[in-house]
Amino acid sequence: EVQLVESGGELVQPGGSLRLSCVVSGFAFSSVDMNWVRQAPGKGLEWVARISEGGLTTIYADSVRGRFTISRDNAKNTLYLQMNSLKTEDTGIYYCAVDPRGVRRGQGTQVTVSS
Repeated sequence: EVQLVESGGELVQPGGSLRLSCVVSGFAFSSVDMNWVRQAPGKGLEWVARISEGGLTTIYADSVRGRFTISRDNAKNTLYLQMNSLKTEDTGIYYCAVDPRGVRRGQGTQVTVSS
């Protein structure tokens, strides 16, 4: 059974930082590219970042480039998202996903950026 379990979301003030984690099981994690997607309140899914299977190549949405960093530890079957300089518009549910559209994703973790 494929499982993706996100954690690390919480309430943080604007300008703050968070690190999200996603533990994966049920498939060959080290053999696939991985993504983070998010959903702001009342909006659809938005792709955030992608990392290649070996971790050497990363790409980001314009809205987060320079502030967020995607990484992975294939030995631990874990995907990460380091989020710095958070803005109120970063508020939403964050999902790790196998595909950029987020069809195959976890249950999500809530990030709220508010003063």
